[in-house]
Amino acid sequence: MTGTPEQTRRRRQKSRRRRALGRGREGRLFEALVALQARLRAPNGCPWDREQTHATLRTYLLEEAYEVLDALDAGDDRKLVGELGDLLLQIVFHAQIAREEARFAIADVIEAIHTKMVRRHPHVFGSKRARNAAEVLKNWEQLKAQERKEEAGEGKATAKPSLLDGIPKGLPATLQAYQMTRRAGRIGFDWDSLPQLLEKLPEEASELRRAFERGDAERIEEEVGDLLFAAVNAARFLEFDPEIALRRANGKFRARFEEMERHARETGRDLAKVPREEMEKLWESAKRSAPSREREPSGQ
Repeated sequence: MTGTPEQTRRRRQKSRRRRALGRGREGRLFEALVALQARLRAPNGCPWDREQTHATLRTYLLEEAYEVLDALDAGDDRKLVGELGDLLLQIVFHAQIAREEARFAIADVIEAIHTKMVRRHPHVFGSKRARNAAEVLKNWEQLKAQERKEEAGEGKATAKPSLLDGIPKGLPATLQAYQMTRRAGRIGFDWDSLPQLLEKLPEEASELRRAFERGDAERIEEEVGDLLFAAVNAARFLEFDPEIALRRANGKFRARFEEMERHARETGRDLAKVPREEMEKLWESAKRSAPSREREPSGQ
C-alpha cells in the first residue's frame, strides 16, 4: 500500500485504534465516564452539576444534538468526536440523576436499547427474512406497533393504539410532519410518484392565495400550514430529512445575506439604508460570489 508519509501515519493510527478497541477499550472508558459523572454529582463534587435536574438539562440535550448535526455538515471528524462525546455525556448525566433517585441506572438504559435492537432485527437475530431496506422498515413499524399494544396492556386501553403513537409532541413541527408521513408511507399510505406529489405544492399555494384575497386570517394560517406540510412530505418522499434540508437553506441564506452586508459596507453604507432595487442586485451578486461558503454550516 502506497501513499504519502502523512497518509501512512494516519493508517497506522487507525490500525492502533482498532486494536485498542478490540481489547475492550470502549468498556473501560465508558465505565470511567460514568464514574466521573457520579463524582461530579457527589456531595464534594461540582456545585453546578449537583444542581442540575432532568428539566434543567433539556436545553443542553437539544443543543448538543444540533451541534452534532453541525459537525456532520462540516465533515470534521475531530469536531464530530467531540460533539458525540458531549451528547453521550448528556445521556450519562440523566442516568446518574435517575440512579441517585433509585429509579434506574445507565446499565438499564444500555440493556433496554440492546434488547430493543435485537427484537427489532428478527431478520438478523431470528428466523425472519427481509429482502430489502423497505421490508426492514415495514417490519420495524409493525414491531413498534406491537410493542405499543403490549405497553398499553391487554384490555386496559379503550382504543386501539395508533401507528402514530410515540411521536413526541414536543418535536419541532417539521420533524413531526416528517415522522408522521414516514410512518404512514411505510404501510403503503403514500404518493405513487414524485410528479403527483409535486402537483400538491402549487395546489396548496393557490388555496393560500385565495385565502389571502379573502382576508381570512384563520384560513391563511391553515393554508400556510398545508403548504409547509406538502413541502415536508416532498422532502420525505425524496428521502431527505426536511429539517436538515432547511438548515442547509438557512445556511445558504445567511452566507448570501452576509455577503450583501459586506458589499454595502465597502461603499460606506449600512445595508438597511440601501434602496430595495439595489438590494436585489446585491443579492444576485452574492449568489454568484458565495457558492462555496453556502455549504458551510453557520455558527451558533
